[in-house]
Order: sequence, then C-alpha cells, then structure tokens
Amino acid sequence: MSATATISRPLTNPLDRVERLAETRSWNLDRTNDNEIVMAVGGGWSDLNISLTWRDDLESLHFCCMPELRVPGKRRDEALRLVSLINAQLMHGHIDMWTDGTILYRNTLLLTGGAEANDNQCEMMVSLGVDAMHHYYPAFNFVIWGGLDAEKALECALLETMGEA
Repeated sequence: MSATATISRPLTNPLDRVERLAETRSWNLDRTNDNEIVMAVGGGWSDLNISLTWRDDLESLHFCCMPELRVPGKRRDEALRLVSLINAQLMHGHIDMWTDGTILYRNTLLLTGGAEANDNQCEMMVSLGVDAMHHYYPAFNFVIWGGLDAEKALECALLETMGEA
C-alpha cells in the first residue's frame, strides 16, 4: 500500500487517528489494545496521565486526564465545592473527583451514526483537557495545602499578573 493510500484510508476507530496524530506531534504514547491509548504529558505544575478509550458499542471516544494529585479526606468536601465552581466555567468536558480523592478531567466525543473524528477534533480534545488541568491545578493546591475555601482558591489561582518585575 502506498503512503498516500495509508494516509487517506478511512480511520473508523478514532484511536488510529490519535495514534497517527501523536506520531506527527511527537507525543509519547502506548497503544495498550485496539480500544485504548495511554500517554503522559509533562507540565509546569504536574505531569498528566492521559487515557483515550474507544467504545464501539456507544460510538464514542472517551478522554480522561489526571494530574498526580490526590485530595486528602479532610479536604474533599471543599475540593468538591471547587470542582463545582470550575465545572460552571468549563464549556467542554468536566472535572471530577473519585472517592479516593483522585482529580481528573473527562470529555467524550460522540461519533454516532458512523461519523468519523478528524485530526482537529482529536487534537482539540487532548488540548482542552491538558489546558484545563494546568489552568485549575493551582486552585486544588490552594484548597489542599493552603487550606483555602473553594471560592478564594479559585480567585487566587486565576489571578493574572500585569507588567514585569
């Protein structure tokens, strides 16, 4: 098969597209099986563990992004309040907290009826999750380690500086 035929062939499993996209973007990933890709993305606040899962039965691509962050039991109620405030600001996807205190961002691309994902959709899905986790990570640290309430933590984390020091 020629290179042109390989590039233009239909990619009905969007993970094939994500894998090809990762090669062009130099993303380090592991294709664990036909329906899952995992990768790690370094960041300023924390490394992020990313998982993309294709569900044939639902015709959906599920994206999950988790920082190396776990909320201790005594701060979980305030962290849940923070999750709620953050989700009110997100247009796509949502932040969640599992019962063990793990913080994560999730999003799903529905491709029902035989629709196919394109490169821009796959890249945007990854970008939205990575950007959200990097953007709101400091707020979780303010709640966990700084003892701030959710509103103050979010306010401090989103504070933009002006000028140069």
